[in-house]
Parts: sequence; structure tokens; C-alpha cells
Amino acid sequence: MKNAERQVELEAKVDQFIERLASYEGSPTVFNPWRDYEPTLDISEEAPAIRRDQLRQYLVARLGGCPYVIIAEAMGYQGGRFSGIAITCERMLLGFHDEIESSMILPHGEGQRTSLATSPLITKAKVRKEGFNEPTDTVVWTTLLDNEINPYEALLWNIFPFHPHEAENLLSNRTPTEAELAIGGTFAKELLVLNNLALHGQVELAQALGSAATEEMPNSSVFAVGRKAYGVLEEQRIFSYSLRHPANGGAQQYRDQFAEIYSFLPNRA
Repeated sequence: MKNAERQVELEAKVDQFIERLASYEGSPTVFNPWRDYEPTLDISEEAPAIRRDQLRQYLVARLGGCPYVIIAEAMGYQGGRFSGIAITCERMLLGFHDEIESSMILPHGEGQRTSLATSPLITKAKVRKEGFNEPTDTVVWTTLLDNEINPYEALLWNIFPFHPHEAENLLSNRTPTEAELAIGGTFAKELLVLNNLALHGQVELAQALGSAATEEMPNSSVFAVGRKAYGVLEEQRIFSYSLRHPANGGAQQYRDQFAEIYSFLPNRA
């Protein structure tokens, strides 16, 4: 298959993947950023479409096949809930982040804000001006840079790709249920197959996700951030390297573990 034809096919698969994400309707305590609109927090009814477009730009820009995939637990309200991109906050997309430039995320420059700056639920002046900022997102992105990894060679995702929140509190996070994790795991596996298809160009190799990368078969190296992500991937027989979650004082341990594992990866750039 010619490169142009292959690119068209992969882009079509990305569109289908995003359509499936957008069709998901969970419980009243799950917000689907590519489907749902909340008038008290979103800029307009166009917010889900903006987030779908930003996710599409992010994924298509990495269709060459990412050798590194980092999968965390779930989308948070300070991160992908408003950006539409896993482990990525609005402040990064809007050019207000101190360390991460929007061009590292989207090839065409700055993204669009979808949080409503005038919302009575958003009380911090900095958030009103610059959008939400998620500390875990910062740790994950800066760790890539610390290890001199091209951001376009790393694919970020959540094992439960939607935003689980507490009842009656849209600006909160909760742990996904076991049923939610199982559903989310199917999306993660689909994305991994798509990424490996971009790496190999062959469906059979793309579906062979059960082992770590080798020089002969350079599957993406998958990093699981936290026990939940690792457990779901293990149940699906997808090999992953387990990392301490950066939250609750785990940032330095996350950085150290990532650097140690990255130093011996067979598909290291």
C-alpha cells in the first residue's frame, strides 16, 4: 500500500475511533467530553466538536506510529475534560504553560479553550484567565522532555478515557468502577492496535500486542501509570511497564522509574 493510501486509511480509522468514543453514554457521574455539553462550564454547544477536533489533530499527527504509549487511569476535570486530549490540560494548549508549548501537542499551533471563563463554578482568577492546569499532566509531559523524547513519538491515553466525577460535583474526580475500567480497556486496546498498525502496516503484527517490543518487532512500549491501568492491561494480556502514579507525592518516583525503564528499551530513539 502506498504511503498516501495508508495515511488516508489510518485517518479514516481515527475518525471511526473518535465516533465510537463520542457515542459512549455512561452513568450520570461520567462526562464524555466528545459528546456532552454542560452549559454551566462549557463555552458553547460547540465545545464537544472542538474537543473532537483537537483529539483528531493530536492522533493524526502521531499516525506515523508512536514507539511510546503512556496510559493513565482516567480523565480528570483539570485535564482532558476540557482539552479533549488525554493527560493534557487547557493551559498547555492555549500557550500559557511554563514548560509545555502548544506546538508540542498540536502541529498547527494553539488549541481552543472549551471551559467557560465566566462560569460561577470557576472561582480562581488564573483558571479564568489561562484555563485549567493539571499537575499530573505536567509531570508526564516534562518527563518526556527530560528524556529527550519527541512529543510526537509518545501517545498519551487513559484506560478509562472519559471523566468520572462525584455526584452533583462536575469539577471533581472519582475512581472508575470495575465495569467502567473494563469498557475503557476496549478503547485502549483499539487505540494500541491502531498505533501498531501505523508502526507495522500489517494487521497481523498490529494485533500482536501480548509481548514487549523487540528489535525484530518494534511494538510500541506501553507504560501503565498507576495500578488500575496496569491491571486492565494485564487482564487483556497487553505487556506494560508499571509506573508509580505522580499524584500524592509520587512525582519524583514516576520520573525515576520512567527514566530507568526508558534507558534499556529496545525501540529507544
